[in-house]
Amino acid sequence: MNEIITNLAGGFSAILTVSNLIWITFGGFLGTIIGMLPGIGPATGIAILIPLTFGMNPTTALATMVAIYFGAMFGGSRASILLNTPGDGGAIAATFDGYPMAQQGKAGEALAMSAVASIIGGLIAVVFLAILSQPISNLAIQFGPQQYTMLMLFALVATSTISRGNMLKGMLATFIGLMVATVGADHLTGTTRFTMGIAELYQGIDFLILIIGFYAIGEVYVNFDKLLYVNENERHDSEIKVGKVGFSKEEFKECLAPILRSTPIGFLVGVLPGAGATIATMVAYSTEKRIHKDPDSFGKGNIVGLAVPEAANNAAATGAIIPMLTLGIPGSGTTAVMIGALMMIGVKPGPMFFTSQGDIAWAVVASMFIANIILLLINLPLATQLIKILKTPPKILLPCVITLGFIGTYSLTYSMLDFGIIAAFGIIGYFVKKLNLPVATFVLALILGVKFETSFRQAIIIGKGDFSIFASEPITIFFIVATIISIIGPRLMSMAKLNAAGKKS
Repeated sequence: MNEIITNLAGGFSAILTVSNLIWITFGGFLGTIIGMLPGIGPATGIAILIPLTFGMNPTTALATMVAIYFGAMFGGSRASILLNTPGDGGAIAATFDGYPMAQQGKAGEALAMSAVASIIGGLIAVVFLAILSQPISNLAIQFGPQQYTMLMLFALVATSTISRGNMLKGMLATFIGLMVATVGADHLTGTTRFTMGIAELYQGIDFLILIIGFYAIGEVYVNFDKLLYVNENERHDSEIKVGKVGFSKEEFKECLAPILRSTPIGFLVGVLPGAGATIATMVAYSTEKRIHKDPDSFGKGNIVGLAVPEAANNAAATGAIIPMLTLGIPGSGTTAVMIGALMMIGVKPGPMFFTSQGDIAWAVVASMFIANIILLLINLPLATQLIKILKTPPKILLPCVITLGFIGTYSLTYSMLDFGIIAAFGIIGYFVKKLNLPVATFVLALILGVKFETSFRQAIIIGKGDFSIFASEPITIFFIVATIISIIGPRLMSMAKLNAAGKKS
């Protein structure tokens, strides 16, 4: 521990210069704006802003990229809360309760809690990074196909079984999401599936494009549908009323324990290469909903349901940096872009990074503490201005959302075909919401589909067709037990409640 404190002190000494603080602040501000724009996201934002780091020393360049990354994590939830349009995958879970809170006139509380939960999760995760980076990296690298398969199976089953009290709807949403995820060429055999002869679909559909269509365009369809059936007076009465930007001590006390519970979950999932903030927020959200005293309130504007994924989101972003720095393996799409940028400026992350370039490594760790604090100072005052978006007339706001969605889509692939894809998925999103299917379950299946299939088949090949490979190690057995509990747990709790109600009557 003394060695860690000494290294951190040296890191703060190196990073606390005027130029570094300016670049961290600038990067955090740009990241916040990028995170708010539908379709851009941290990976694309860093890719666009890489030229800014040319000519910088490695410490400043990496600290600036980290600030952009963390800023995008903060900013992504702003669009989720105010427009029900997440800036990136990690901000999806913030729509579940954040947007209902805004509709109930609690946008100020939602924005404030989002910022505070994010900084708490982020700061605690940086402490975890400093203390546990090497041991956790060693554990993550040991995950093989069978471990990933059982982890993803648990995530899919857990979100399906808590789907608004309707397991069948949850399973249906999972099936649809998995089906869409298989579009494109089989990753193992090269066989094309559901491509309809369109060459552009052989590589599959970019997840971010699907999310833009499903959320941004789908939300426009839903709101347009509402506008058709209300007159001007009703529209005025139904406008979202915005309160103060802040929350009560009681709300903070209610959220503190869930934040502290969800931060380690987000951090640990974020460390796993390829898992990402989206899975971390979904797992944290479903876990908290399961143990909360009033799970039915989740998805209806429960402030805990907003705080939990926000803390997990920032913790996962920090966790994803561990395999990048210590193993040279990207923990997320954003860190993959960052590795490429680091290579361009002569920094080679890997097992020897903290040894051979310890001055840079610990300065970057110190910059993470500073970036989180600066981002809180940026986002709380900025929230007051962002609230004005809620007062924008629908006839102006909805076209703006469509425009941002299409611009973001085109900036990703420069393909006109993707315009049709986001329009089609806007329609799917419309019907999913109209039929009251669980959005979280559909999105999680969409994210995990290819990874789940590939890991499963690789595990079967390794086990030579023997399914016992999925129960051959303690970690896989743990996930099996967790999956079984997620299936029977809600049923047992329902039976216990019925028995208790019967005794009272």
